[in-house]
Amino acid sequence: MNQIEDTETLVCTDILKRQLLGVTKYRTTVAGNKLSHAQWLQHGYEEALDLAIYLKRAMQELEK
Repeated sequence: MNQIEDTETLVCTDILKRQLLGVTKYRTTVAGNKLSHAQWLQHGYEEALDLAIYLKRAMQELEK
């Protein structure tokens, strides 16, 4: 297996783990969650904000 395949496999494994965690925590899948379109957008937006914070924090560590 080459490096790209290894990376893709790791990402797929992480997705599966997140799915299992979410189903355990919320007792439903994303498909089964009846949030409105606006609510899904809000959740995505908040996740993107969190990601920006995590990335900035990592960048600050690299700059030290």
